[in-house]
Amino acid sequence: MQEYVIELSKYFIAFFMVLYTASCFYTFRYPVGEKHRGVFILQDLLMFLVQVLCFLNLSLVSGDFQYLFFFAFILIFLFATITMVSLIYENINRLLLNNMCMLLTISFIMLTRISYQKSIRQFIIVAVSLIIGLFIPFLVSKLKFLKHLTWIYGMVGVFALLVVAVLGSVTHGSKISYSINGFTFQPSEFVKILFVFFIAGLLTESKSLGQVVISAVAAAAHVIILVFSKDLGSAVIFFAGYLIMVFIATKNYFYLFAGILGGAGASIVAYHMFSHVRTRVIAFLHPWSNINDSGYQITQSLFAIGTGGWFGLGIDQGDPTSIPYVEQDFIFSAVAEEMGVIFGICLILVCVSCFIVFMKIAMQLKEDFYRYIA
Repeated sequence: MQEYVIELSKYFIAFFMVLYTASCFYTFRYPVGEKHRGVFILQDLLMFLVQVLCFLNLSLVSGDFQYLFFFAFILIFLFATITMVSLIYENINRLLLNNMCMLLTISFIMLTRISYQKSIRQFIIVAVSLIIGLFIPFLVSKLKFLKHLTWIYGMVGVFALLVVAVLGSVTHGSKISYSINGFTFQPSEFVKILFVFFIAGLLTESKSLGQVVISAVAAAAHVIILVFSKDLGSAVIFFAGYLIMVFIATKNYFYLFAGILGGAGASIVAYHMFSHVRTRVIAFLHPWSNINDSGYQITQSLFAIGTGGWFGLGIDQGDPTSIPYVEQDFIFSAVAEEMGVIFGICLILVCVSCFIVFMKIAMQLKEDFYRYIA
């Protein structure tokens, strides 16, 4: 009986995820109203069913029913989050809220399957973050002076990056984080937000050539520190974010094309300057030629996706830990291996639906400062 439950649940999980994904895009057909309420209730139900089946499978396969207790905590917390946020903020975008909880659901399922202890630690981090997040919309709406702290955002961001550049630990050739009492912090993730506020503030004040030059110098300071730390992935994200914000603010195609050419040139220079960049480029272009060396991680992830097929091997039936750093860099491969390619495609489409909502919200904002941030 147990084998039948495990085998059939794969198809139900994929089916429920397809329904959830379809409901995301269905909401775009109509303006917000009563029709959406039923869709969001359906999404909550589908989210619950996916969690139940995945954690039940995990318990049946492992024979350890502590996973069901952990599932109960996750379920109560996520649905409490949906309820509380919806009550506190009546105009909250429920699709974004539901998608956030669905993505957290999937992450908890896979992380629990890979490492129960890491999943518990992640649950604590998420719980604290969501509690803090409850107050952020209220604070942003009340603290009108936020748009006037432009240079403070810039100085705090640069200082945080400098601390990592000097005191951070080296990970695979890059200084990207430091640890306190077992918790690892990657300041660039927080500085990204400060950086966006900083550039938005500068471009709100003026869109003149002089102001664009000032913003370019300020952005370059962030990027140069990241390059000095050899955190080139974050440097690219900062640069791309800056370029897009400048283009949206000025509508000047010269800035866009000049930035693209400059970025391409910088990429070539970085390729020749840093050995770990060359290693990653070679692994990306020729993973099969370096299958036992630089291409090992990529090839193992591709094997995992291919092994999973359309419906996956089933929760706890694959071997995601064969991929180095799977819980950090290649979690999608673990999802595709055990939940299937259909589930993986739906996961991507859920992210696409979030992006569409982000753009709609940004276009509806009246104030330049908040529109640039969005």
